Amino acid sequence: MRNAECGAGNQEHRTPSLLSIPQSAVRIQMVRLQKFLAEAGVASRRAGEQIIVAGRVEVNGKTVVEFGTRVDPDHDRVAVDGKPVQTKRKLYVALNKPPCWVCSRKDEFERPTIFELLPREWGHLHSVGRLDYNSEGLIFLTNDGQFSLHLTHPRYGVHKKYVVTVEGRVAAEVLGQFTRGLVYQGDKLKAEKARLVSASQAQSVVEVELAQGKYHEVRRLFESQQLTVKRLQRVQIGKIKLGELPIGKWRTLTEPEIKSLMC
Repeated sequence: MRNAECGAGNQEHRTPSLLSIPQSAVRIQMVRLQKFLAEAGVASRRAGEQIIVAGRVEVNGKTVVEFGTRVDPDHDRVAVDGKPVQTKRKLYVALNKPPCWVCSRKDEFERPTIFELLPREWGHLHSVGRLDYNSEGLIFLTNDGQFSLHLTHPRYGVHKKYVVTVEGRVAAEVLGQFTRGLVYQGDKLKAEKARLVSASQAQSVVEVELAQGKYHEVRRLFESQQLTVKRLQRVQIGKIKLGELPIGKWRTLTEPEIKSLMC
């Protein structure tokens, strides 16, 4: 069902300025020299090792030939064959996705994309997972592949919480079915938690928590019980809550928040 708010999805949003972005947006850590070279696009890690052994790499003016050397991407000066090398710093952004915006960088139907809500200088970021077209709420963007993997791969089991408004009254036995797990369209679906927030004959509001998040899993849980979703909002990922972040706006994650997500 198309979200009733989608008609407002094309409203203009002002792109924020990069001025005054806190340094906590960037995760500073020591990395192996060959990894630094790979992330800078100089060479693969294996080829980077060969470059190091050949004595072609300098760190702060001194030639380095050991594989285990670690560098601080923000402060150490790295050069290959005398030419300075720089790598992009890691960036972590939380965005309150509006309904009827897509998470792809480009859309064949020319619908607005969440990347239009970010500064142009952040074109190298990618979304951590997706929220479908009609859904809204918390989504992260980053240029850190390990961060994305940790939050999206099932083996890490990072919990995500949703608030769902559906047509009609949701019975308690339905929520029990969600947490026990069910098979729908040949796929096993399961919620870690499901709680009825409010209910009337017209509509119900349900809080659902997932540990992995398969394709459209929340919507399919309700669909399996012939319940129509009117609104779906993601309100929490790990320990990070959407809070009062305005719709269509972003903020950078703090260092403690980043660490809590990687635990």
